[in-house]
Amino acid sequence: MELVIGTKRWSTWSLRPWLVLRQIGVDFVETLVDLRQADNQTRAGILPHSPSGLVPALKDDGLVIVDSLAICEYLAERFPEAGLWPSDPALRALARSATCEMHSGFQALRQECPMALEIDVQPKDLSEATQLNVERIQEVWSDLLARSGGPFLGGAFGIVDAFYTPVATRFRTYGVSLKPDCQAYVDRLLARPDFLAWAAAA
Repeated sequence: MELVIGTKRWSTWSLRPWLVLRQIGVDFVETLVDLRQADNQTRAGILPHSPSGLVPALKDDGLVIVDSLAICEYLAERFPEAGLWPSDPALRALARSATCEMHSGFQALRQECPMALEIDVQPKDLSEATQLNVERIQEVWSDLLARSGGPFLGGAFGIVDAFYTPVATRFRTYGVSLKPDCQAYVDRLLARPDFLAWAAAA
């Protein structure tokens, strides 16, 4: 397998399937393309690997799969023994719902608080729209943690946690105040060895 990713300081979408691959424990080749290059050089660097012109992209056995969620779903089917989704049907449905909400939503948080692993903590005042995003994310986290019993949203670390790990970095970087259960969850995500390896490389 080969995973094509973008700059580790910024590429939230690349981080997600990278964490899932590390959780599975499968060997894979990592191909890094620098983002934010001038004169369309970023897209030119990605296109030989990804027909969408975007990262991440997973190459496996002649397939090229684009989009972080599609990649993670492929991995969940390819490695069912990894337990990337909760085994309980109701909890699995809620974990998928939370993942899809992250995949398609929270635009204000993304725009106002981008992932930036190269900078120190910089607390900032959040807009009303971003604060509403933060409140909704905490609602999702608290519900899943209570239902699963933790320590992660589905019990064991899985796709839903990989999707919210970049959010955890944003909350830390911008000094966002969280409820105790949500802050503890952020701390657990950002203390995982796989994330620390990514952050060190970033």
